[in-house]
Amino acid sequence: MIKENPTVYERFLPLVTAIAMFMQSLDGTILNTSLPSIAKTMNYSPLEMQSVIVSYTLTLALFIPLSGWLSDKFGTKRMFILAVFIFTLGSLFCALSVDLLTLNLSRILQAIGGSMMVPIARLAILYQYPRNQLLKIMNYITIPGLLGPVIGPSLGGFLSDNFSWHWIFLVNLPVGIIGMFMAWKIMPNYKNTVGKFDVLGLVYFSLALVFITLVMELGSVGINHWTILLGLTFLSGLLFALYYRHFKRTSNPIINLNLFKIRTLRIGLIGSLITRFGISGLPFLLPLMMQVGFGFSASKAGMMLLPSALTTIAIKPWIVRIVRHFGYRNVLISNTLFLAVIIFVFSFMEKETPLMYYILLMIAYGAFTSIQMTAMNTISLADLSDDDASGGNSLLAIMQQLSVSFGISIAALVLSFYKDWLDFYHGDLVSAFHLTLITLAVLTALSSLTFTKLKKGDGEKMSN
Repeated sequence: MIKENPTVYERFLPLVTAIAMFMQSLDGTILNTSLPSIAKTMNYSPLEMQSVIVSYTLTLALFIPLSGWLSDKFGTKRMFILAVFIFTLGSLFCALSVDLLTLNLSRILQAIGGSMMVPIARLAILYQYPRNQLLKIMNYITIPGLLGPVIGPSLGGFLSDNFSWHWIFLVNLPVGIIGMFMAWKIMPNYKNTVGKFDVLGLVYFSLALVFITLVMELGSVGINHWTILLGLTFLSGLLFALYYRHFKRTSNPIINLNLFKIRTLRIGLIGSLITRFGISGLPFLLPLMMQVGFGFSASKAGMMLLPSALTTIAIKPWIVRIVRHFGYRNVLISNTLFLAVIIFVFSFMEKETPLMYYILLMIAYGAFTSIQMTAMNTISLADLSDDDASGGNSLLAIMQQLSVSFGISIAALVLSFYKDWLDFYHGDLVSAFHLTLITLAVLTALSSLTFTKLKKGDGEKMSN
């Protein structure tokens, strides 16, 4: 599958992938600082607006399995261009939305396109480049993916304060048009042998994810009817069990659970999922705490997150050297603990906290997050063959989006719990944010235990 001599245009494939990752990650977080503005327009509480983010990230996870099958059947180039078109069209509809329902529906359409963009582009990378070049390539293409969550809140705050929240979606239109043109010129049209699409498996798996996410969403907005929550949890577990039985009986399941027998993939996926539970809630919580708790403007809250963007870029040239010198096992264990400490220190933030305190924390957060994401992504792909590339790549993308969706839902649920608990004891909202951050720090620290299962030499062929 790997081309010995890619064309002049195809050598720019990592650039197309990087743009796709930036567009997807930017839209996952650009709403964070704009939620209060949108909530005011639509007469909602800012603390009840996370469904706009969760609907996007959950839809990404649900449709990613379909992207691998479609790209293998119809070609990476054709499906990537279609994906960017759907994403751009969804962005236009988001800007035209008049209420929360139409905004959520438009976000779902946008996410259907987004769900295919990054997996298809990354699959083309896996097909085109040998494994010993992947760490360098993945290190390059993840820079925009890491910049999106940092620039997103800043850009969203600026546009909301100076124009209107509608512009956070309109900026995608020219980028989408450029992306489609670049894909037409650069993207190779790789295909692979596929069987019949597993519709029943997709239904089982998707509905299970929807129900468990709905449980967290209902809890986070104060709906504590235990019969409903337990019933939805039971349905989710039942659907996962039905999918497992279906998987055992199907020759071409939508998600091949046998891939979990690949040790590095299994550890990378589980570790990535649990780690992101802790750190994915941070870009959601910080802008809310600064605006709702401290009274900052959307622009100021967004600007507070900018220092980590510079660090994300600055640390990139060093990541390959760091991983080569210390190994994946040592890097992932220690780096996860560093991130936990950073999240814990965020819990001491107050309105009067000096600006330098924010800057130093965001610099550290950007550096360690950059190392974490690159290391987790590449160790997950380390031992995949070409036959496993599509399925393994889809699994990685699913876990990434699920962890973002669940991370935001978990953060909102924990915040809601502490808010209700402190209201009972006459506490304040800022204390609820502080306790939520401490909880996420503990969860992140515990996730480091997953990476202790790695062996000393794991991932060596990725970095040599």
